[in-house]
Amino acid sequence: MLPFITLEEHYVSVKARETDAVDDYASFPQHMVTKLRSLGDERIQDLDNGNVSLQVISHSPGTRSPAVCSAANDELASAISKHPTRMAGFATLPMSDPAAAAKELERCVRDLAFVGALVDNHADGQFYDDERFWTGNYDDAIAVALSAYGWGWHAETGLHILKLFASGLFDRFPQLKIVIGHMGELLPFQLERVIAISDRFGKKRGLREVWNTNIWITTSGMFALAPLACLLKTTSIDRVLYSVDYPFSANEKGLEFFKEIEKSGLIAGEDLEKFAFRNAQDLLRVKARAL
Repeated sequence: MLPFITLEEHYVSVKARETDAVDDYASFPQHMVTKLRSLGDERIQDLDNGNVSLQVISHSPGTRSPAVCSAANDELASAISKHPTRMAGFATLPMSDPAAAAKELERCVRDLAFVGALVDNHADGQFYDDERFWTGNYDDAIAVALSAYGWGWHAETGLHILKLFASGLFDRFPQLKIVIGHMGELLPFQLERVIAISDRFGKKRGLREVWNTNIWITTSGMFALAPLACLLKTTSIDRVLYSVDYPFSANEKGLEFFKEIEKSGLIAGEDLEKFAFRNAQDLLRVKARAL
């Protein structure tokens, strides 16, 4: 069995739960809350159960202060240091304070060896097409993952990508790397129509070029062949990444879906290796090891 790298996988820090005004997980099943809080043996066992070689971990959603984000990132870095071959980190950032977010991202990449950041779909209702969010050098060799949770968020995240394109972000930062989840956040189904309409926007780089060079898509939380077939019709396999959405989805469920893909022939041969781990290795400069 091929090893897997997964990169839309979550935890919640002690500091965040202490300081959040509302406990977003109060109504969640206790076993899921326990998994969100675990950065040790339970998580490693779950990785083994799903044949996940390396899990890139990011914080649960929420708008938090620079101090809380820094504390959460330090907590994650400490856990990674105990399991450096099994876990890597995406930074959580105080996106409502763009200057502080850029500074924290730089710190996490430079000092904590994080491989990028995962940011919520918006900051207190504001999308990132506003240029005040464009502080920092986002042409650096890191990935920014844009997260969505639930039906409305999927649609909003797909819309957000289009707003970023229309704003000229990808002209300003042509090397920017953005990862979106859930088989493309509804965009693959609409892609050809959107590309045709976007030609009116007058950008230097067209949406098809941006889709093919700046966007990567994970399969996180989606375990069906039909949307995967749609994604592969519109997107190079080189930009499609296996993921699970742990612990909201189980690693074992992801493993079963991979086996279903292999049996179907939808992805085969060397492309299966790209999907399972090689694309993530190339994007994030990490390494999957056989279990």
